[in-house]
Amino acid sequence: MRIQKLLRSAALAPVLLAVGAAAAQAQEAGSETGDRAVEEIVVTAQKREQSLQDVPIVVTSVSGELMRDAGVRDIRELTVLTPGLTVTSTSNETYVTARVRGVGTVGDNPGLESSVGIVIDGVYRPRNGVSFGDLGEVTRIEVLKGPQGTLFGKNTSAGVINIITAGPTRDLTAESEATVGNHGQFGFTGAISGPITETLSGRLFAGARAREGYQDIVTGQGPRGSTDDNNQNFYTTRGQLLWEPSEDLSVRVIGDYTKRDEDCCVGTQLFVGQAPNSRGNFVNAVRPGSLDLTNTPFDRVGYANRSTAQRVEDKGLSAEVNYDLTPDVQVTSITAVRDWRAETGQDADFTAADLVYRPADGSNYIEFTQFSQELRLAGQAVDNRLNWLVGGFFSKEDLNSRSILRFGADYYPYFAGRVLSGAPSLIGLTQGTILQAGTGTDDRYNQDGKTFAVFTNNSFAITDALELTLGLRWTRDEKEVVTDYNTTGASCDQAEAAFGALARVAGAATATSVVGGLCLNGQNNDFDDLGLLVQERTEEEWSGTAKLSYRWSPDVMTYASYSRGYKAGGFNLDREQQIVVAGGLPNFTADPDTSFKGEFVDSYELGAKTSWFGNSLLLNGAVFYQEFKDFQLNTFVGTAFVVETIPEVISRGVDLDFIYVPPVEGLTFQGGVTYAETEIQPFTASDLINPTRFNSLRRLPGAQLSFAPRWSGSLAGTYERDVLDGLKLKTNVSAKYTSRYNTGSDLHPSKVQDEMVLVNARVGLGAQDESWTVELWANNLFDKDYLQVGFNGPYQVDENNDAVSVYNAFLGAPRTVGATLRFKY
Repeated sequence: MRIQKLLRSAALAPVLLAVGAAAAQAQEAGSETGDRAVEEIVVTAQKREQSLQDVPIVVTSVSGELMRDAGVRDIRELTVLTPGLTVTSTSNETYVTARVRGVGTVGDNPGLESSVGIVIDGVYRPRNGVSFGDLGEVTRIEVLKGPQGTLFGKNTSAGVINIITAGPTRDLTAESEATVGNHGQFGFTGAISGPITETLSGRLFAGARAREGYQDIVTGQGPRGSTDDNNQNFYTTRGQLLWEPSEDLSVRVIGDYTKRDEDCCVGTQLFVGQAPNSRGNFVNAVRPGSLDLTNTPFDRVGYANRSTAQRVEDKGLSAEVNYDLTPDVQVTSITAVRDWRAETGQDADFTAADLVYRPADGSNYIEFTQFSQELRLAGQAVDNRLNWLVGGFFSKEDLNSRSILRFGADYYPYFAGRVLSGAPSLIGLTQGTILQAGTGTDDRYNQDGKTFAVFTNNSFAITDALELTLGLRWTRDEKEVVTDYNTTGASCDQAEAAFGALARVAGAATATSVVGGLCLNGQNNDFDDLGLLVQERTEEEWSGTAKLSYRWSPDVMTYASYSRGYKAGGFNLDREQQIVVAGGLPNFTADPDTSFKGEFVDSYELGAKTSWFGNSLLLNGAVFYQEFKDFQLNTFVGTAFVVETIPEVISRGVDLDFIYVPPVEGLTFQGGVTYAETEIQPFTASDLINPTRFNSLRRLPGAQLSFAPRWSGSLAGTYERDVLDGLKLKTNVSAKYTSRYNTGSDLHPSKVQDEMVLVNARVGLGAQDESWTVELWANNLFDKDYLQVGFNGPYQVDENNDAVSVYNAFLGAPRTVGATLRFKY
């Protein structure tokens, strides 16, 4: 049944299955196009080196050279070169989310792990944001689409971004670059690599980048001093040693350190209700000129009276050992320790009024400390017809978070005085008795996680043309979280006690609304009564794959595959509460259970890997059908993050990738197209962990998932040629197209991003031996305005009345232009 659905999901299925004959005929015409050919592309998608055309997985491989040509320095910028990949960041740049084929996990809640795993030099990073930063010197990046749970483990239910950095060389090389650009941009990097002794070589890379903010900030009367935002100021270094005492043994040690000290990010007003009693008008009544009422977010003017300083420190050490036990058997060990800490301030209401904020003094933070160990044994047998691999993996992750949210001086006048129409004062809850400036929540979370896994992946050549791959992984995931809630300025107990009196004065409906407003999560000290709350969960799950591939000719391979992926369950690291009504009186109580279930996916693919015209064109494609069960959805409802498991999400469509070197010397094209229908299947309130959340998610049943454009395409063209005497000209244009999609997890219509094309361009002139090169470049060449994420204005949304609500957005970067000078020594 599922295979039939897969075949129906895309009209290209028969084309992929019939492509063999056409490709074979095309080879005869290949000699007429010249002798240019695509060099063999080696990938490690199956934890061993293979040609891209031999791997029965959808892989987009991006070389380090193409990344430099396209101006790509981090995983967010990688999207311009990768169809079907979307990467966004939100309230600060540590909250980064990668999505493949429209599937990913919103990253603002550290309790949720990623759907797209990120691996750098064999080391798994626990969250997408932990791996965000300047990647430095990269050999290649492999984007593996679809679940990769067999070899890459849990939390790869949508795919993997596998990053391989440049290693030490036996030849002495050195290079450097300096970059200047608009918005006060400046950057410098330098690297040196070469031998230290006969058996030891090393590589050292260092870089620093700075940029003024490209968003103007209206600061109002608060303590914020900076009048711009989204600036850049960081430095990074990576050192490596490679020891090769014999042909049988190699040891690669990598140490890296990154420090960021920046300001990010202030949301702009995306949509402001125009009713006289709108939240926007209420904010401006309390503090005139505190937000934009004109619905013009791309003026790039933000409002914030508090600091958005973010200080991030990322450091780690890893060692990879490869040893040939015999000519046919190799053992690999990868050991890593890492520490990542982000201290972030935030003007949490995104207005110049003093409503709510997170302090920027280092007390509000998230920290990950990680130890991981992977051990693999791989080899060949049965006359080299069997490639086998077995391994084990262990990871220990300590997550420490302190989440502080404080009320400002304007919160009571705005919320109690206007949103609640002054009703709290009728029951004696006046300013100074509740919601006082400087009070709020101070919650601490300590989550200890352990992962144990054993796995195997084996490919057997049944015949010279037919190969079967079977993989299986068992994972045990253990989590324990200890939570300490602390609440000051609380208003809930007082409001509940006064419900009857308020109902007699204003009516039961008004009393219910007022008490509900005074019993929001951060205003309810019932959480403090939980004391040191301990929650535990343990999961033992299987994931695996089965692939059957057939090589019709040296230029054509087709395959069919099944894969099962798994993403661990966990705990919502935010407050959750329950509402109990007894005798007509509402009681808002703290929920001691913030757990959510694991996420699973069954994926089916039919694919083809082909080369055409004398290997001058590599054309690969696949049709896919993916069923996600208990899909983990993280949604900001304006006052808190809620985590729900959606019963079923189905993603089906087509992936196409190509690399083409036409019969024009120096010209190369690389690109692809993804078509994905990623749809939430119908569900009802009773299907949710908490049925009362259905109103916030009412637009989801039967809809396309957020951040899931149906069409996504990329195209990069590079041209280089010798000019004049001893000079070389090199140009690159890279473009990414996405069709219309919604950027809000609740699918509110104000958060829609229309179809768009983003273009980067670069032109360089330098010596033929590349000893020096001067480049002029532009990212977002045509200055396209686009949304990264749309979200509910904090404490400014009535979910049932847009006329009074405020919706905000984090914007994509504007056009940046500049020049880069490179040297090779």
